[in-house]
Amino acid sequence: MGKTTTAQLFAEAGIPAWDADAAVHRLYAPGGAAVRPIAQLRPEAVMNDGISRDALREWIAENPGALSQIESVVHPLVARDRREFITRNSDAPIVLLDIPLLYETGGASEVDAVVVVTAPAEVQRQRVLARGSMSETEFNAILARQIPDDEKRARADYVIQTTTIEQARAAVQNIIDDIKENRIHA
Repeated sequence: MGKTTTAQLFAEAGIPAWDADAAVHRLYAPGGAAVRPIAQLRPEAVMNDGISRDALREWIAENPGALSQIESVVHPLVARDRREFITRNSDAPIVLLDIPLLYETGGASEVDAVVVVTAPAEVQRQRVLARGSMSETEFNAILARQIPDDEKRARADYVIQTTTIEQARAAVQNIIDDIKENRIHA
């Protein structure tokens, strides 16, 4: 959808940005807080003192209950990381939380406003598959677990179309301006 690029645009505009995916990478890295509890669930997932995402994908593919077990460990750790980020940036008038499954995990109730980043379905598919880190089957499985894009857009406070970088940059600035004018101290 262009979520990572759009989050970077907010950061470039001076908005502190927290990234859930980056938090998971930190938690899975050697010495990360998720390594020991994941190792207790699936010792084969530990490689070079960290968690192998490929090993987790394999486990999820062979065991339908694996994802919920992983999430039961990782979600509380990610929530703690997010709270620490917010605390560190408590003086900032606006912070951005980049959360891929915001609606699916119930996180929308914990934020003041929701920005949904969107792109046409075929553009999204092309972007994801061009990265080379996911097969079309994996991509379709992920989409099946998500709320449809049209529903997310309908529920959002703001929607950013990422067809072009210029369009996204202008939308980011408009959102920042609107939040500063209408939502801070409201």
